[in-house]
Amino acid sequence: MDKIFKKIIGTDVEVYVDNMVVKSIVAVDHYKALERVFQVLRRHQLKLNLEKCSFRVQAGKFLGFMLTERGIEGNPEKCQAIINMRSPWMVKEAIPIFNTLRKGDAFTWTAKSEEAFLRLKALLATPPILTRLTPDIPLLVYISIAEDVVSVAIVQEREWKQHLMYFISKVLRDAERRYQKIEKVTLTLIISSRRLRPYFQGYPIIIQMDLPIKQVLRKPDLTGRMVAWSVQLSKFDISYKNKGYIKAQALADFIVEMTTSGSVAEEDNKWFLSVDRASNQTGSKVGVILEGPNEVLIEQSLHFEFKASNNQAEYEALLAGMRLAKELEAKTLTAKSDSKLVTSQVNGEYQAKDPQLIKYLERATGMAATFKKFTLQHVPRE
Repeated sequence: MDKIFKKIIGTDVEVYVDNMVVKSIVAVDHYKALERVFQVLRRHQLKLNLEKCSFRVQAGKFLGFMLTERGIEGNPEKCQAIINMRSPWMVKEAIPIFNTLRKGDAFTWTAKSEEAFLRLKALLATPPILTRLTPDIPLLVYISIAEDVVSVAIVQEREWKQHLMYFISKVLRDAERRYQKIEKVTLTLIISSRRLRPYFQGYPIIIQMDLPIKQVLRKPDLTGRMVAWSVQLSKFDISYKNKGYIKAQALADFIVEMTTSGSVAEEDNKWFLSVDRASNQTGSKVGVILEGPNEVLIEQSLHFEFKASNNQAEYEALLAGMRLAKELEAKTLTAKSDSKLVTSQVNGEYQAKDPQLIKYLERATGMAATFKKFTLQHVPRE
């Protein structure tokens, strides 16, 4: 069926195996859409079973969902089991709830408990309405990360309002639960792009999140699964923006429910830098570890094809870490170094006399001035 209706799928008709829906926005266009569908059927000498056909309907069931002029709604038949749930009246029935909440040992069902239970039923029985896509309008992707669950909401903004297009939720497996937060975000994007490939291929995607995803995915020294994920995501038109103000009420509820730590306030945008260096006859190696809000941990290794003294290598490591922090839009940076000379020179306690170190010191102090607050601490090597 997909091959037969290939030219009009998505515009006039939606097909899944032998299930078909002919659609149009206004009634006048609906007759023309039906005419085009019947022309295809005649061309391939196919006939419809009249007993299984319904015409001029404003709402109907398709693949377990209710299609209406408002959008894709939940099937009332599938929500009925939730509506019919009765309140627990004995400990055995309440154990799953209390084990989940992990609050208290005694079983007490108060008026507030009943009110919360009824509200939960109402929320589960009335899922959000998914609206149709509008061409040429970017898709906004909101991602929420918890310890064991990741969730995605995809919306379009029309006339200053955000309309929900689709939402995805996934429970993480054992290994995935141990991923760093950046890795969980990237995994969530991969899951979304695979499940909603036509969306990602046909529309510009804007990721709304207060994490340095773009900078991490563009790092030249990515390894392992992050390299494969970065290559997969590079096929799509994806841009990244800070989350900012969320307009849609459905999105607000989504973020409040699922996000554990929330947006990062400017005063909490603190980053910590640890540097290490090593030098030999073939050149110098620099190791940088940058830790930020929301459990962000970034490790970077650089190799310089020139011979450098220990102090020069220490400066190179410090400058590399400071550049990385600026790329991640860090406001407050606390750096730690095991070089007493470098930390004392940058903090103004020692004077630099070596011409090469003077140049390094000028670069370090100049870059330090670009942060809202910069601190360099000396940590003796163990």
